[in-house]
Amino acid sequence: MLLTGSPQADAEKAFARANRARRRAAVLDTVIRRGGCSRRLRVIGEAPRAGAGGPVREIPLDRIAGTLEPTRAELFDADFRPAASTRQRWQRVWMAEQRGVVLPPISVTQVGDDYVIRDGHHRVSVARARGAATIDASLA
Repeated sequence: MLLTGSPQADAEKAFARANRARRRAAVLDTVIRRGGCSRRLRVIGEAPRAGAGGPVREIPLDRIAGTLEPTRAELFDADFRPAASTRQRWQRVWMAEQRGVVLPPISVTQVGDDYVIRDGHHRVSVARARGAATIDASLA
């Protein structure tokens, strides 16, 4: 994506692109009769609570398999594309990254070979939209 130099305009274009991709995926699921269920962000049952903040390390974005927060499953699809209601928060995270602000690591729990998000859904969505392969995560 070509950046315009205006963080606000770039954030709006990026959000519109990600939101359109989410809607296209939902339509495609309906057309091929999957009913949209396959594109929903998986909600994993509550994992045991660990202490506040474990070691921070880079994890692959494609290994994030779901969320512990049922309310977040409605805001993002399985590929972490945002719903329209996330626009303001999503754009703020995008602009912060574009300005070079170091964002806190997301919080995840490891389940087998994959990870489940506790906190940081918008940061994951923005990182994926930017084409990142990894993200800093605190293992809880």
